[in-house]
Amino acid sequence: MSNAVQTEFGSVVGLWRYPVKSMMGEELNATEVTERGLLGDRAYAIVDTADGKAATAKNPRKWPRLFDFRAAFVESARPAARVPPVRITLPDGSTVTSDQGDLTRILSRALDREVTFRAAQGGAVNAEEYWPDMEGLDHRDTVTDFTLPEGTFFDVAMVHLLTTATIDRLRELYPQGRFEVRRFRPNIVVQPAAGEKGFAENDWVGHTLAIGSAVRLNVTGPCGRCVMTTLAQGDLPRDPGILRTAAQHNHVNVGAYAAVARGGMIRRGDPVRLE
Repeated sequence: MSNAVQTEFGSVVGLWRYPVKSMMGEELNATEVTERGLLGDRAYAIVDTADGKAATAKNPRKWPRLFDFRAAFVESARPAARVPPVRITLPDGSTVTSDQGDLTRILSRALDREVTFRAAQGGAVNAEEYWPDMEGLDHRDTVTDFTLPEGTFFDVAMVHLLTTATIDRLRELYPQGRFEVRRFRPNIVVQPAAGEKGFAENDWVGHTLAIGSAVRLNVTGPCGRCVMTTLAQGDLPRDPGILRTAAQHNHVNVGAYAAVARGGMIRRGDPVRLE
């Protein structure tokens, strides 16, 4: 146990994992955290057969319907066990499982593009990102390539943190926008205990978060946002103002990235302490 001074910050109010990259995921009450983040997170991806790049909602011109798909494991994921198959709900409401023989054909038809379905394994995979024409972004109205961390389907880091304080601040700045957790696809949502205001995660960078009795996360940097946050999903409308607000008021950042220093069980309601 570290001797560092710990400050009680708040508690875990949401846990999310996304079994298939860029599809809707599943909310959890408890989960194991491993060195690769929440157990089963981004375990699978769809890959474009033509260019070998992972499908991502970061390039909605190429993949306009990914947020209309939902993925959930058919059984509980267990540490040290093979990752279980997933059940995918398609835009038309029908379902398919990842161990079906005709999966590739069904997904290719639903996406109108030849694809394969792949589990995360060794080697690096590339993906594409569309940058809208918006002030404050690194690029404007262009598509760039980026490489996913070796052997994973994560964009940057293994864990994505978000506070309710940040969501509340964004709502204040742009009241007509519908700022909801699901737009930002975090893994762990933290509610501050003592009325913390503003972009709370900015102060976490370089520090360690202790969650519950076991889990320790090293906060590595702010989470830069992209066009995904503006896309329609479920009953949320398309809204470029979501990203524009983050660009104007917090350098395009919403939330923070973290690496797992120590894994273990994490539950909704667990206390969160800042070292």
